[in-house]
Amino acid sequence: MNPKVRQRVEEDGEDTSRRVRQRVEEDVARKDQKPVDWTSMIYDPMLHIFTLLDYPDRASLASTCKAWRSIGASPYLWSSLDLRGYRFNLSLVDCLANRCADLQKVRFSGLHSSSALVNLKAKNLREISGEHCGNVTDAKLSMIVACHKALESLHLGPGFGEKITSEAIKRIAIFCPKLKSLRLSGMRDVSSEAITSLAQHCPQLSDVGFLDCLNINEEAFGQVVSLRYLAVTGTSTINWRVATESWEKLPNLTGLDVSRTSIDHVAVSRLLTSSQSLKVVCALNCHMLENVADFDPDEFEGKILIAKFNNTLNGLASILFEDNSKMLNEETMCWIECNLSCTLLYLAENNLLGLNSFWHNYGPKLFLRLMQSSQEDVQERAATGLAAFIHMGDDNASISVMRDGGIPILLKFAKSWKKSFQSEAARAIANLSLNDNAAKAVAEEGGVDVILGLTKSRSRLVAHEAAGALWHLSLGDAYKAILQAGGVNVLMELLSRWPYDHGELLERAAGALANLAGDDKCSREIAKAGGVHALVMLARNCKYKGAQEHAARGLANLAAHDDSNNNNAAIGKEPRALETIIQLTRSHHGGVKLEAAGALWNLAYDENNRELIAALGGVQASVALAYSCMNASRDLQKSAAGALWSLSHSDENSIVIGLEGGIPPLVALARSQYKDVHEAAAGALWNLSSNHDNALGIVEEGGVLALGRLCTTSPSKMARFLAALTLAYIIDGRLDECVKASPGERSSKSVRLPKVIISGLKYIERFINGFMDPKIIKTAASSFTPSKSAQVLKEVICIPEDDNLRCSGEEIGRFVKMLSNPSPVLQKIAVFALLQFTLPGASHAKHHASLMHNAKYPRLLRIAAAATSMPREAKIFAKIVVRNLEYHHQPEFSKGKKVINFEIRLGR
Repeated sequence: MNPKVRQRVEEDGEDTSRRVRQRVEEDVARKDQKPVDWTSMIYDPMLHIFTLLDYPDRASLASTCKAWRSIGASPYLWSSLDLRGYRFNLSLVDCLANRCADLQKVRFSGLHSSSALVNLKAKNLREISGEHCGNVTDAKLSMIVACHKALESLHLGPGFGEKITSEAIKRIAIFCPKLKSLRLSGMRDVSSEAITSLAQHCPQLSDVGFLDCLNINEEAFGQVVSLRYLAVTGTSTINWRVATESWEKLPNLTGLDVSRTSIDHVAVSRLLTSSQSLKVVCALNCHMLENVADFDPDEFEGKILIAKFNNTLNGLASILFEDNSKMLNEETMCWIECNLSCTLLYLAENNLLGLNSFWHNYGPKLFLRLMQSSQEDVQERAATGLAAFIHMGDDNASISVMRDGGIPILLKFAKSWKKSFQSEAARAIANLSLNDNAAKAVAEEGGVDVILGLTKSRSRLVAHEAAGALWHLSLGDAYKAILQAGGVNVLMELLSRWPYDHGELLERAAGALANLAGDDKCSREIAKAGGVHALVMLARNCKYKGAQEHAARGLANLAAHDDSNNNNAAIGKEPRALETIIQLTRSHHGGVKLEAAGALWNLAYDENNRELIAALGGVQASVALAYSCMNASRDLQKSAAGALWSLSHSDENSIVIGLEGGIPPLVALARSQYKDVHEAAAGALWNLSSNHDNALGIVEEGGVLALGRLCTTSPSKMARFLAALTLAYIIDGRLDECVKASPGERSSKSVRLPKVIISGLKYIERFINGFMDPKIIKTAASSFTPSKSAQVLKEVICIPEDDNLRCSGEEIGRFVKMLSNPSPVLQKIAVFALLQFTLPGASHAKHHASLMHNAKYPRLLRIAAAATSMPREAKIFAKIVVRNLEYHHQPEFSKGKKVINFEIRLGR
């Protein structure tokens, strides 16, 4: 017993014996404990568990034992079915049919089999609501209503009616005498006979809607005397004189929705004045009504007109935001909310012109108010409309939703047990999170944990929208909250759980992982969780191009942290990873090629990867990609050139690139209008120019002129610098050597070489002169310490982008050797390059200084600085480089060696 334990026993002797007895009793009880018998749970808690399951899971669980079979058959579980998240076909029906004897309501999206609804065997079905079932014909609809004669509500649309005629309406009237509510959309023609049939056979019909129809018989509605609510929203051809004469006589008409029609102020005034029963007219987005200057919408006492006049919304304030129980009953309020949510959703999804001010002033308030309706359908449409409103708007839309308290309401929706609420809330949060401030607010409200929970849903639609929300949240600082909440493992589980044919869902999960992989810490977590293998498998096996694109982007981002982790090497060791990425560069999809090229760019920085990529044909694939992207996007051009830049770090690969015809596309890309393409193309040409044949090939392809324009006119300092270095490599005696090596083959070209050299030197000199400010250089040279010197030089001479350049000892040696070249221009560019590579504070400055120190180059630099033949600018740069080396290797210079202080004099 160690001293700490012994001391605790002595201090608490009495309690110790009691705790020991208690622990012994607990151990004995644990040994006697039997496994929990879940089948013996009481009815109500188990019934609640059933309600939390999807419909197929309920049916599966109910078949496991007799006790659960009884619970699973409860009418409470099967009184209503929402099948919009499922493929409504015969296989789903076979799983559910035996439990639908008491089914009252069914909702679906897309009727993939006309007999599916009939095979549910729901003889007592009261309500049918379907969307996007354009394949339904008269015969199919007639069969459906013939088997459900107890129907009280039939709502079909949007995405319905193209193949439906008035004959089907007659069948509905005959087979469904108890019908109370009928809403159909998209029909070409609604005849007088069809409406008359409804009036004759459906005495309880009180709510009728024919939405987005081409033509309806207005006069026939006057026969439906039971009608309380009528909606003709979006119907294009209505004779309003005939309509008003007929509808004003309806004795029970309380609500009329004429939104998105051609109604004018005359018809509205007559209806509200003449009809004794009419209380509410909805007339949103009715241009002929809104453009009347002298129309007073408030002149109808005791009645409400909902319309937009001069960006002012009339009528809604008294309905939605004030107590109106004395004016409108609950049924009418529900009808208004239903129609209003439909109209607002349509307007938001179609992004109609001329409504920007309306949305800015009223959009968030209306949608958020409707999301708090007592009707679930209204709530859901409002959430969908809010998501569409945010998507179509700019940052102001997101800000206004935040301002009006939208985030807590959306998160409350996301926590609902209803899958439809969860998916719509997740979609709205996804759109909202494209704004950085909104994404931050979502994270602060605990939204990341909520969304991560939704990604675990077995509903494809919910998981799909939740993955999209994570994708957008991971773009900004909210990625930290995702990492902290275990989001990497959740996303990995998402990739493994869903099959590869769910490409859009997997695209979103891969997109979120790719965003996270941009952070060094996150990239390590992803690699630790098996992310490399998962992304490679996704890129290989999923045929959906978006998923392939973001899988490749994820691998590219994982490989981008070569200096801080070993992910780059790990990807190279993953079986078939490099092969897969090379194959993706041949894709016909621009985004896939872009990200695959970016992955090769990063991966080829690793020497082993570079060799493997070359062995797998990656060099040839990259050259082919560079040829194919001449007219492609800027990013693809940049990545294609970047891949060749990385691959050309190897001398062997440089030779292959030249032989495979890689120089012409790189010279063409050097002429691009984009500065980042300039940088990648010039970098690749710089590497290639170290080979004699490649140097001449660059000249023959007009590369000197292209590089000359680049180093003198490109907006990128980095591109100008790399272009100047390439020209220096080409001119530094290499062309003469090349011509001497094969005089018979290229003797005709040698005549042009002096002109090439002269023009190249002029371009280099113009580049150098652009950085020459005598006052600043004098100040930097006389600064007491190299760090202060670097600070002074940063304004003019320093090229920030070249911080990423890491040179080998051979490359550094080339520049030192160039100091002895008789050309003053080459001497200046050589020492200018060494100055850039050794500036204190640069990422690889110590590495370069170490290479130079080990090769004894400081002595050569001192000699060059003292040489009378050296241009004064080169002398100044050389002395600053020596001082930089002293800074990086202070111990070496302090061991009995005298530090040389240079006096620099500049001529006028």
